[in-house]
Amino acid sequence: MRWIITLLLSGGLLMLGAPATAAELKVTQLLTGMDHPWSLAFLPQDNGVLITERPGRLRYWRAGQPLSAPVGGVPKVYAHGQGGLFDVVLAPDFAQSRRIYLSYAEAGKDDAGTAVGYGRLSEDNQRLTDFKVIFRQLPKLSSGEHFGGRLAFDRQGFLYISLGENNRRPTAQDLTKHQGKIVRLTADGEIPPDNPFVHNENARPEIWSLGHRNPQGLALNPWSGVIWENEHGPKGGDEVNIVAKGANFGWPIATYGINYSGLKIPEAQGGVVAGTVQPIWYWQKSPAVSGLAFYAADRFPRWKNSLFIGALKQQALIRLTLQDDKVASEERLLEDRQERIRDVRVGPDGFVYVLTDERNGKLLRLGLE
Repeated sequence: MRWIITLLLSGGLLMLGAPATAAELKVTQLLTGMDHPWSLAFLPQDNGVLITERPGRLRYWRAGQPLSAPVGGVPKVYAHGQGGLFDVVLAPDFAQSRRIYLSYAEAGKDDAGTAVGYGRLSEDNQRLTDFKVIFRQLPKLSSGEHFGGRLAFDRQGFLYISLGENNRRPTAQDLTKHQGKIVRLTADGEIPPDNPFVHNENARPEIWSLGHRNPQGLALNPWSGVIWENEHGPKGGDEVNIVAKGANFGWPIATYGINYSGLKIPEAQGGVVAGTVQPIWYWQKSPAVSGLAFYAADRFPRWKNSLFIGALKQQALIRLTLQDDKVASEERLLEDRQERIRDVRVGPDGFVYVLTDERNGKLLRLGLE
């Protein structure tokens, strides 16, 4: 049944319950002038936010104030192609440690890879100190494509990192490489002893799941406590997956997409392949998914049990209505603005915040009338 629904979606027929009309959706533009913003994180003590810009800058902003100068102490990034500064996430104990985590593209001798580290944010939110790199994607294979780069903590305090396959398809099935994987670490960057491949001499012990193409959304489901991700397919086949220990999500042997040339992916054996896990939702026509966020706030009851996903190519905010671990309906928001949506977060105030991926990037706040 799911493939029928997905085909209907790709043809423009959205199976909706009660979509929000333009009059009901209230969009407030809070900030402009950012250079390809990629991620934001809410600071709990002063209602401010941290925002990454892909060229390599971290900014601080608070309502009523101008955007800060670049925060000091940020590592040098590989800002080429899709590379740059990616996610910013607060440590679970941020109120005590003031530790923040950054993911970014890091240059190697020839190619680049995704790296993750943390530093302590100064009390005035203007500098990171004692920045420490805790993870480097190995080997470095990217010439500017498919870095992944999303971060998420689970309820036990383990850190998950999404890693693209650097546009080197077979690496996503190769356990000796980090490409096309989601890895799991402790908050200090150590390898948890219960990781699925920790005792496999022919595997990287950080790996949690494999068979990913370019996962650019990663978040903790607040109801189940399980990490979810979304990822880019090639031409078609963008996916939403529930991440599971040791699971193989199939790329490139299992995919609903085709090559950009219109030809079949050489390694592909179809959409359903034995030994691989099916997505819970996919699109026959790629929206080019980006950040994702679950809505569990009380402010707008109509959005309860929703999963919000940014769309870059289709320039929209996608709202999936969930029933347990299944998608019941899909709605498109912000299509009239014709802006690439890079990240989406639910604020502590219950509003939905999105970043647009432009040279003059914007921070928008969404609510319902």
